[in-house]
Amino acid sequence: MVIKVKVYVDLVVLLNFCLDFLLLLCVCLILRRNVKIYKIALGALTGAISIIFLFINISSLWLFLLKIIISFFMIFTSFGYKNIEYTINNLVYLYLLSIILGGGLYFINDCFSYKNSGLIFFNNGFSINWLIIIILTPIILYIYVKISKKQKEVLSSMYEVSITLLNRKTINLTGFLDTGNNLVDPYKRRPILIINKNVLKKYSPRCILVPCKTVNNESMLRCFKIKKIVINGKKIEDEVLVGISDNNFNLEGVDLLLHKKIIKGDMKYEKDN
Repeated sequence: MVIKVKVYVDLVVLLNFCLDFLLLLCVCLILRRNVKIYKIALGALTGAISIIFLFINISSLWLFLLKIIISFFMIFTSFGYKNIEYTINNLVYLYLLSIILGGGLYFINDCFSYKNSGLIFFNNGFSINWLIIIILTPIILYIYVKISKKQKEVLSSMYEVSITLLNRKTINLTGFLDTGNNLVDPYKRRPILIINKNVLKKYSPRCILVPCKTVNNESMLRCFKIKKIVINGKKIEDEVLVGISDNNFNLEGVDLLLHKKIIKGDMKYEKDN
């Protein structure tokens, strides 16, 4: 029995162009590439035209190799060539986004095309068509780009911090650079870091009260001295105070809020041995 299938090549090329354009645009946004939109469109067009290889009788291995070569052409056309690391990063994110998009669409199709009776699953005859793909693709990629950029910003502000207390006990913490933290004690103008009290556990330091302003009113912050602090492998020579926060920080995995002077480089560092 011969089954005839009608394929609209122009529609396939258009759909492929739209998907490639969105993928390349997301690579541009995530990696912050400064390129013109028409170059991204040309890169997408390069990928879209390659759809003709599907109608040529070649082996799966050759088709796979051709797809990799075409991916390089898409990257070169869209972003140009600066160095090998730049190109590889572009290519890796293109494939990563393709996998995420493909997995997302497969999952949605799987959810809608199958229903179950107990533990038995069967196809209900429904599958997502090209129109639904065009609608869902930008939504899936937008969610990923949004989450990725937010996570990138948070991670860029995180530091590995090691604090040695006066009892010589050392605790390793995850610090977050809070640019809004400009607290200093009025006595010696020492910067104040804010620590989650749960990190201290049974340690009861000798505290001094430092006046500080909050959004609503003024209050007194309990602060204590430390023996040494090391941030990202560098010891801070300047003396700092550590203030105790009774509330948990609204940041996952963060134990300590660092002072804004750290980002400005106003503090003296020495390499910790």
